[in-house]
Amino acid sequence: MADQYDVIVLGSGPGGYVAAIRAAQLGLKTAIVERENLGGICLNWGCIPTKALLRSAEVYHQMKHAAAYGLAAENITADIAAVVKRSRGVAKQLNQGVTHLMKKNKIAVHMGTGVLKSATTLEVTSDKGTETLSGKHIIVATGARARDLPFAKADGERVWTYRHAMTPKEMPTRLLVIGSGAIGIEFASFYNDMGADVTVVEMMDRVVPVEDADVSAFLEKALKKQGMTILTGAGVESIDVSANGVKARIKGKDGAVTEADYSHVIVAVGIVPNTEAIGLETLGVKAERGIIAIDGYGRTNVKGVWAIGDVTPGPWLAHKASHEGVIAAESIAAELGNKDVHPHPMDRANIPGCTYCHPQIASVGLTEAKAKEAGYGVKVGMFPFIGNGKAIALGESEGFVKTVFDEKTGELLGAHMIGAEVTEMVQGFVVGKTLETTEAELMHTVFPHPTISEAMHESVLAAYGRALHI
Repeated sequence: MADQYDVIVLGSGPGGYVAAIRAAQLGLKTAIVERENLGGICLNWGCIPTKALLRSAEVYHQMKHAAAYGLAAENITADIAAVVKRSRGVAKQLNQGVTHLMKKNKIAVHMGTGVLKSATTLEVTSDKGTETLSGKHIIVATGARARDLPFAKADGERVWTYRHAMTPKEMPTRLLVIGSGAIGIEFASFYNDMGADVTVVEMMDRVVPVEDADVSAFLEKALKKQGMTILTGAGVESIDVSANGVKARIKGKDGAVTEADYSHVIVAVGIVPNTEAIGLETLGVKAERGIIAIDGYGRTNVKGVWAIGDVTPGPWLAHKASHEGVIAAESIAAELGNKDVHPHPMDRANIPGCTYCHPQIASVGLTEAKAKEAGYGVKVGMFPFIGNGKAIALGESEGFVKTVFDEKTGELLGAHMIGAEVTEMVQGFVVGKTLETTEAELMHTVFPHPTISEAMHESVLAAYGRALHI
């Protein structure tokens, strides 16, 4: 007899475990299936441990520049093994936290590899054997993995994915990073701060190409100032791996091909959804290139089967997955008769993005270019951190805030920020967009002084010719 549940969640990343918790809170008998570690890639090998690494690099960077703050620090060194150990300790602590949350919410945890046998049954295989779970609804939350390059297969020695880069066997001396999205730029920033000679190759015409063009230009200038080599409009033609390093052939934007030697390579060219061999084809679940088609609530075309997170259309972000998990769980509860929940569909226009390089990047909504492409007439405001007292006092005066408004209605269309702690500030604009705010409400909002967040206010004022401190 199969174990019977209201909801079975396949995958325990930030989408899966949050969906399971919300389902349990709503009184649904819930199970979660995980083949590796509770918390998934984000908690164990992604968002959290990388931020621990970046924090160590940030502190190391500040210590090396102590004199700028009137302080003296001598013989500053970095122990990469100790830095990695701290990062893994942070991940372990949070993994234990998710385990506690499963117990607290009485969620049944089944460790093993899950395969859908029907829209209501899931087979779980582990070294202990095979068991069958039965559920009225199944949520697919199996996440994604790093995309390989055919000529640059990761070996964990010289050619790395993000997982290898988080637990390096040795400190790179000359590092080649292929791809300048969030993952590539964060590791480039980390290893540069830790002392490596870093080169970033990006096939598009600018780094972090999904961001506003002004942000991209500012970041490239900042990274070059920090000593990185940035090659845009370029591509890696081939790599030759030896025991001592990697020889890479790089084609520049001018078409010329050059060769250079590196100690290690990080491949950061996107992700591939983990949707193979889990039974989706057998059930007839619609997917394109492995990405499952869903409606705004997480429903697939097969009744009773739902999908959230990195197996669905982007952006592929942990917080988007978590929010989708809540929406799916509440939608399932509503279908099962709960009249107290009123789920709202995901609004992708209000999902913020954050990149934790140095300087940080944060954004929400349309870039200036995308707003114009969509047919909007726009008003744009920019305010540099050099005009912000707190940023100057912190010694972090590099950066700016940029806001984009509809010139007809005053609607906030997008906000784009680069500089110290902007990942902690962007939520103010996210709340504003969610509440459909206009420039009037933002202008009338009182921002505390002295804070870097005042640059947000000044950017809004600047869009309408009213900036005070520049």
